[in-house]
Amino acid sequence: MNTKLLIENIPYKLLQGQLPETIDHITMDSRDARNGSLFICIKGYTVDGHDFAAQAAAQGAALIVAERPIEATGAAVVIVEDSDRVLGLLAAKFYGYPSKALKMIGVTGTNGKTSVAGMLHSMLMELDETSALSGTIGFNLNGELHQSANTTSDALTTQKMIARAKNEGCSHMTMEVSSHGLVLGRLAGVEFDTAIFTNLTHDHLDFHGTMEEYGHAKGLLFSQLGQNLQEKKRAVLNADDPWSKRYAEMTSHPVYTYGVKEPAQFQAVEIAMDNEGTKFKLLCPEGEFTVSMKLLGHFNVSNALAAITALYAEGYELHSVLEALSRIAPVEGRMQKVELEAPVSIFIDYAHTPDAIEKAIDAVTDFKTNRIIFLVGTGGNRDKTKRPIMAAKASVADYVVLTTDDPRHEEYDSILTDLKAGMTHSRFACIGDRAEAVKHAVDQAEPGDIIILAGKGHEDYQIIGATKYPHSDKDIAVEQAMKKFL
Repeated sequence: MNTKLLIENIPYKLLQGQLPETIDHITMDSRDARNGSLFICIKGYTVDGHDFAAQAAAQGAALIVAERPIEATGAAVVIVEDSDRVLGLLAAKFYGYPSKALKMIGVTGTNGKTSVAGMLHSMLMELDETSALSGTIGFNLNGELHQSANTTSDALTTQKMIARAKNEGCSHMTMEVSSHGLVLGRLAGVEFDTAIFTNLTHDHLDFHGTMEEYGHAKGLLFSQLGQNLQEKKRAVLNADDPWSKRYAEMTSHPVYTYGVKEPAQFQAVEIAMDNEGTKFKLLCPEGEFTVSMKLLGHFNVSNALAAITALYAEGYELHSVLEALSRIAPVEGRMQKVELEAPVSIFIDYAHTPDAIEKAIDAVTDFKTNRIIFLVGTGGNRDKTKRPIMAAKASVADYVVLTTDDPRHEEYDSILTDLKAGMTHSRFACIGDRAEAVKHAVDQAEPGDIIILAGKGHEDYQIIGATKYPHSDKDIAVEQAMKKFL
């Protein structure tokens, strides 16, 4: 790409050296730099890209973007105020603003992002669309899964993914949109057609500070839909959450509402469920419909309503949408029932907030025949204020196992002490080692019990210190259940 065109909209303070005529590659990783590369110096949590600029230049990088003067022999250097922000501008332009070529759906909220995004992706595939999905579970391109590091990837990776989806012929791309991603500018240059809000509950206050700031961050998705009303865009909001009224005021585009408790355009009533799935009656502008799905829990009714509403708003025929919903499987690691021949039921869930824990327990209460055993953990070096609240919510279960998710650099006892402070009964155990905690939860089970292993969901690793170790709640639970019951 012509370099002058690439950087023409970049507010830079200083240019050192002679601009190369063209740039054919952008990277933030000096090890990936090559002839014709543009290397962007990003300050990360553990390393500073400025320290690797000389290496990038030595490997052939023709242009360096930095926030301060650096030594980069053979490369031109552009000095900018904020390289993170500039990264989004450069990445979107370099890849030709690929989101404009697809129907983009963004899903934000504390809980339910992965479930709603996964439902939409699966339902679109059932509707014979070509679809891509990015989020917590990874980057799914027409059924092929690629791992990703964050719920919302950095701006460069995001544009690469969208460009790849475009080049692979996808008609749609659904993205989980985190508050971190919105505040840090990871979605710069992404044009969303549909913005969905699930809910806002206690989480990430270590980053945002207050619930007000957290809520404002989520609202950026709706304000960024823009003011061009010739574009067919829409907001899909959860009427059961009071923040939806705020978000409705943050966009000029049409607003569609869904809900279970509060009146909404798409509302679920007469909800019934068993351990195989859920049924409810849908009240909507088209009339009344009976909905059946393989997903469990009242929270998944709300998630399904979000997906139904979004596809209806896009113009899909409602009968086809509901048929597609009836066929899709549960999203991996989201109240996912483990298939095994044992006299207990085991569910894997990603619940790691107070609200999500409450909803996970609620999801199985209607068909409980004996006890509910609930394993709850939380990550180290993260928001400590939610820990006792999480344990209090878990106390609704008959027996609770307190443990860790990703302890990182925090001691087990520190995490467990915070959790223990919230317990409202004495029927619990504190086991810092998560693998041992999962085994203990299964060992405590009696025939007819329901076990919920919350916190890790689909993840197949655990972060201890700075290292990722293999770990699967599902595999450990299955092995332990076979030892105990078979």
